[in-house]
Amino acid sequence: MKPVSIGSFAVGGGNPIALIAGPCVIESPAHAVDLALALKEIAEKCETSLVFKASYDKANRTSVTSFRGPGLDSGLRTLAEVKARTRLPILTDIHEPFHAAPVAEVADILQIPAFLSRQTDLIVAAARTGKVVNVKKGQFLSPRDMRHVVAKITAEGNESILVTERGVSFGYNNLVVDMRAFPMLRELGYPVVFDVTHSLQLPGAGDGVTAGLAEYIEPLASAGVGAGVDAVFMEVHEEPARAKSDAANALRLDKLEALLRKLKRIDAVARESSVESGVRP
Repeated sequence: MKPVSIGSFAVGGGNPIALIAGPCVIESPAHAVDLALALKEIAEKCETSLVFKASYDKANRTSVTSFRGPGLDSGLRTLAEVKARTRLPILTDIHEPFHAAPVAEVADILQIPAFLSRQTDLIVAAARTGKVVNVKKGQFLSPRDMRHVVAKITAEGNESILVTERGVSFGYNNLVVDMRAFPMLRELGYPVVFDVTHSLQLPGAGDGVTAGLAEYIEPLASAGVGAGVDAVFMEVHEEPARAKSDAANALRLDKLEALLRKLKRIDAVARESSVESGVRP
C-alpha cells in the first residue's frame, strides 16, 4: 500500500494511525476555531497526526427543519480561518459536482458522503481537483464493491485516495460494522479509515433526528484499530447534547485524550504483529 500525503504527514504505508476529528457541522466560526485548537492540543500531546473535519452543509439531514450549516461560501471562509489559525489540514464533504473546485481551494481532503458513494459525476469532479479524495462506503455496499468507486477516481489520474468504513444497514434504523471489512478494503491498495461515530448512528430512529449509541465509541474504535486501519474518524464536541448535528453519537471532547492514547497502544501492537506475520502492508 502506498501512503497518502496530507500536509506534513502521511496516512497508510505502515505509519501510525492518524485522527480525523471535528464537529459534524460548522456551528459558528468561533466554535470551529476553538474546537480545532483544542483538538490540536490533544493530538500534539498524544503525538498523533490530525485532520480537522467539519461540514459546511449537511444535505442529508433526517428532517427539513434540521440545522444544515452555514452553506458553501460562509462555510469555506470559516474553514479557511481554521486552517490559518491552526495550520491543520482540512476535510469537508461535498454534495454537488460544482462544489469540488471551490472547496479544493481550501480543503486538503474532499469527502464523498456514504449516501453519494455511487454518484459518478460527484466523484469525478472531486478526483479532477487533484486533492485527496476520501470516499465513505455506502451503507448499502459491500467492501469489495468499493473497487468500482476507486476505479472512477484513478481513471482521472488521481491516486490520493482514502476509503472509509462507516457501517452497513442491518434491518431498520440500525448499522453494524463487520470487522472483515477492514482487511477487505485494504485489498484495494489504499489507506483505510474507520468512521467510528457515524457507525454508531441509529438512522431515523429519533423523532425526526438520527439517534445514536455514543456509549459504544470506545469498544468499537478499539476493535477497528485492532483489525487494522490507517486512520480513525470521530465527530467530537465539547458538549454533545448541544451539538447541532449528530449529538447522539459524538464523542465528548474531554474523553478524547484517554481514548486516543489507548488506540495508539492498540495500533502499535497491531502494526508490530502484522509486520511479523507479513499480513498488513
